[in-house]
Amino acid sequence: MKTRRLSVCVCVAVAAGVVAGTLPAAAQELADFDYENLTFRGVGVDWGYLWPDRVEPTQSFGIRVDLGYLGPGLRLIPSVGYWSSRFRAEEVDELEGRVAQLVASQTEGPPPAVDLGTIDWSDVRTGLDAQVMWSTPGTGFTFAGLGAAVHLLNGDGEAISGTFIEDLLDSVTAGFNAHAGMEYPIVDRLRVYGQGRYEIMGDLRYFEFRTGLQVMTGRQTRGDERAR
Repeated sequence: MKTRRLSVCVCVAVAAGVVAGTLPAAAQELADFDYENLTFRGVGVDWGYLWPDRVEPTQSFGIRVDLGYLGPGLRLIPSVGYWSSRFRAEEVDELEGRVAQLVASQTEGPPPAVDLGTIDWSDVRTGLDAQVMWSTPGTGFTFAGLGAAVHLLNGDGEAISGTFIEDLLDSVTAGFNAHAGMEYPIVDRLRVYGQGRYEIMGDLRYFEFRTGLQVMTGRQTRGDERAR
């Protein structure tokens, strides 16, 4: 737990610090921010693993698109992703207690025994990340940034199907993240990447690690090709 919290703090601090540190330079070079290098340049497929605070740790799957650079070193990455997991036992116990108390308050009788069984929660995410990029000695890249997303959350379970509990778990909510990672061109037009992310939503937060492969298909800029 301490290691995970430390990773989250490092990820958030690095991303926020780097983005903040680039603002003065960006303000001085507003003329450089145009659409000249903003174009489809590639697509990546990734696999991840996340550690949420309300559901069990689980895998995630996603696709991202490289739209190139809006300004010097500022890259835009839209993406879609999906994960599904089961509510933690303590979360279900707490929910059962609240339902029992609600029934008791309406009937003025003793709290009934409530068994909600297992409850699943899934998320379909559509987001956009803004990343500050640096080249590293050799042929690699590092990046850090911030992002926003729309999350379509869906609750499911045999006992809650068609009830107000399912309605409460089904929602559309905004999320925000800080992230940092690395990319490496293993061959021309093919990159491997990895990153750590901390996502914040209304009633759910999680740290996630992702890794994937990206095929570069569009116009290349300086540094895109693998050094020979």
